[in-house]
Formats: sequence, C-alpha cells, structure tokens
Amino acid sequence: FAGLADVSISEEIPVEGQITVPVGSHSPDEDGSTLDEPVRETIMRDLKAVGKKFVHVLYPRKSSTLLRDWDLWGPLVLCVSLALMLQGGSADSKDDGGPQFAEVFVIIWFGAVVITLNSKLLGGTISFFQSLCVLGYCVLPLTVGMLVCRLVLLAGSGTISFIIRLVVVLAMFAWSTLASTAFLADSQPPNRKALVVYPIFLFYFVISWMILTFTPQ
Repeated sequence: FAGLADVSISEEIPVEGQITVPVGSHSPDEDGSTLDEPVRETIMRDLKAVGKKFVHVLYPRKSSTLLRDWDLWGPLVLCVSLALMLQGGSADSKDDGGPQFAEVFVIIWFGAVVITLNSKLLGGTISFFQSLCVLGYCVLPLTVGMLVCRLVLLAGSGTISFIIRLVVVLAMFAWSTLASTAFLADSQPPNRKALVVYPIFLFYFVISWMILTFTPQ
C-alpha cells in the first residue's frame, strides 16, 4: 500500500448520489401501519372485508378478491356456526352431543387441508392459505341451507319436510361447488382441473350429506 498517502482527491470532482435522509417525506396515510388506529376502526374494517367476501360467494364470479385479501375469520365463523347447528342430532343420542361438534369441525378443516395439498401437488398457483380461505368461505351456502333445514324440521319431519330439505341441500351443494371452482379452477393447469374439482365435489358432498341426514334429538 505504499504510495496511497500521496493520492489526493480533487475538490473539482463532484460527489454523485444522495447521502442525506429526507425527513417527513412519508405521510401518515401512506404508511400502512395500524398501530395508532382505534380498535373500533380495525374491527369495522375487518368486518366489512369479511362481508365483501360473503357477497362474492353469494354472487360467484371470476374475481381475485378472495385470493388477494385472504383471511380465515369468515371460514372459522361459518365452521363453528355449522357445527353448532349440527350438534345434538340423533346420531349421538347416547351422549350429550359434544363429540359431534368436534367431528364436524375436524371434517371441514381436515378436508379443506387435504384439498389444498392436492391442489398444490397438482401444480396450483395459489398459496396454501388462499385455498383454505376460498374453501372455507364457500361453505356459506351450506350453512344457510342448514339454517333453512332446521326451520323446516320445526314444522315436522314427514315426507314433505324431507323433500323440501333435499331440494334446499342440493341447491346449496351446487352453489358451494360452483362458487369454489369459480375461484380455484383458473389457478390449476388446464389438463388437471378435473383432478382438483373432484375432491372439492366430495368435500361439499360430505357436508351436504351431514346436513340432509340431520334429525334433531
């Protein structure tokens, strides 16, 4: 390194680049932080987001809203609601009906996880939680169908009641299947869409069968 001490930098050579840090260049609106946001506004914003996703499921169309802004609050609420309405059926007449809640809860979430893994193994382009979000939100029609069936069962459990429940469950089953495939089908390779749709069909069919065969204790 001999001779480096004799090297000098001329003052006429300009220094390029910006070395100063701008202060106050970011406005509070541009910052995505919600640390200073009131809890009420945070809750209302999340509720509006969940409500918008419910609307997308009730009116299924090709939209990336469920995929882009995914969450698991809506699926959790739907799963718990459906499990509570299915609790206390004749299938568990020997006990207090507690295990049936766990069975429904596990079937829904385990089925959604299996379908998601199947989609990823087949080359799906959506993430794990995006798929869970779509499958969970699309349980909404079946949850509404379960509520209608409970109201029908209050009037009786005869042949007419079964026919009404059958029509309602079939309609909600088709609605859930079509809504989920509308969001998930385009994320799969064209030659493997059938392999992805078939497990979704079975998933909602099992839930529909539980709803149709439910009879109050």
